[in-house]
Amino acid sequence: MALHLELGRRGESLAKAHLENAGYEILDENWTHGRLEVDLIAYKDRIIIFTEVKTRTGNYFGEPEDFVDIRKQKLLAEAADEYIYLMNHQGEVRFDIISVLFDKQTNYTIKHIEDAFWPSAT
Repeated sequence: MALHLELGRRGESLAKAHLENAGYEILDENWTHGRLEVDLIAYKDRIIIFTEVKTRTGNYFGEPEDFVDIRKQKLLAEAADEYIYLMNHQGEVRFDIISVLFDKQTNYTIKHIEDAFWPSAT
């Protein structure tokens, strides 16, 4: 497996553990619909949380969360719309980002940004 894919999976695993330790229920991992994907879908306090996980080995080009651009936000919103429809969810939703940043010694920091964005309708 390519190193960047292994790194991404490791980051998603750490993000999942972080959410579970914080009392979130994980509803789905790597949920897909066509070309759309959501890394983690969690549930807490009657809110469905769509979570994008970004993992990097350095921040020379920016923090991991900086790579969730407008295009990615729109794709996540499309996926969320489909998930909400399929699950017939009538409550609140939220979009979070979890960034995982590794250093050269494989130590890592996790940053959980709640309500990180709200995709625009345009």
